[in-house]
Amino acid sequence: MKYDFTTVYDRRGMDALAVDALGQPGGFAPGKPKDGFSVIPMWVADMNFATVPTIPAAIIERAQHPLYGYFSTPDAYYQAIIDWQRDRNGVTDLPKEAIGYENGVLGGVMSALGCLAAPGDAVLVHSPTYIGFTRTLESNGYRIIHSPLHRDENGMWRMDFDDMDRLLKQHHIHAAIFCSPHNPCGRVWERWEVERAMEVYRANDVTVISDEIWSDILLNGHKHTPTQSVSEDAQQRTVALYAPSKTFNLAGLVGSYHIIYNKALRDRVLARSEKPHYNEMNVLSMHALLGAYTTEGREWVDELCEVLSGNVNFACDFITRHFPGVQVAKPEGTYMLFLDCTDWCAAHGKTLEDVLHAGWDVGVAWQDGRMFRHPCAIRMNLALPRALVEEAFNRLSAYVFV
Repeated sequence: MKYDFTTVYDRRGMDALAVDALGQPGGFAPGKPKDGFSVIPMWVADMNFATVPTIPAAIIERAQHPLYGYFSTPDAYYQAIIDWQRDRNGVTDLPKEAIGYENGVLGGVMSALGCLAAPGDAVLVHSPTYIGFTRTLESNGYRIIHSPLHRDENGMWRMDFDDMDRLLKQHHIHAAIFCSPHNPCGRVWERWEVERAMEVYRANDVTVISDEIWSDILLNGHKHTPTQSVSEDAQQRTVALYAPSKTFNLAGLVGSYHIIYNKALRDRVLARSEKPHYNEMNVLSMHALLGAYTTEGREWVDELCEVLSGNVNFACDFITRHFPGVQVAKPEGTYMLFLDCTDWCAAHGKTLEDVLHAGWDVGVAWQDGRMFRHPCAIRMNLALPRALVEEAFNRLSAYVFV
């Protein structure tokens, strides 16, 4: 490969949360591994790969200029997003004015939701549910209504459109959060699924906040369907949120963006986000995006997806062969595995805490899946060099799922 996805980096001293992971707020909080075991970081949703070299090059070039005062967003920023959406997602009608900066996807969710609902109102989300949605909605006083995803006869996670329609009507819901691709289940929704979901939302006069931050992380040839692309109505009733941060491992720089075609909706979201004066672009994160959305960035993402596909294929095959009773649906996007340990725990007389502790004792730093509204699940991050993935699963085979 042209780019490096094999070097194991020591991140200690730079971001101890990601490496040592000594506590997970709101969930299982383990101690340090036993002596002799290094930490393999598999819980926080960022990557352990060096980003594409054009990003630090762009940041360094800008940092060499000694002035860091107020600045205007150049046309190149908007054009980079327009070109990226065209090349990666087939979007050919994206005007500059539909693009707006967001400090983060969750901040964008709240700016949009503040225009659509008041504290105490109900908001529809699917479960298992990304913990960021749960905490953000609850801390701002919204009522979360979960429409559970279900596994079909082939083990694939599916939306229940009838249940969505029932809940929207029952709770008089007019705002929904749609996660595409889905975190933590890893579904890359097929076009017909997005169409059906958006038809349910249309029929119930629901405005949709579509979190598409994972849309570049596609595995084994799967393709992303932008929510706004499936119909004219979907384009007009959707606030879509994207970012280079998940794709290029830039979460620490902060920087996302929205796409809102509907002018009235866009004006309301912009007014909401501008009033607290917090939603201001960082000059270095802007140049990071310009360094990311390049020809080299496209090549890097293609290689990244190939590496992640290999990691996911290895992990799912290993689980099938070595961990009877542990259920996993192979993700089609993201780099997260969502393990259902219900049957394994029942067969071995173990609790989920027992399993989590056993993994952390041998340095497998995975995440309590109960925070995602599943009673006996673990989320695992596979965005790290293959050698570490293999070491982690060998430890799980020798010390945990035995």
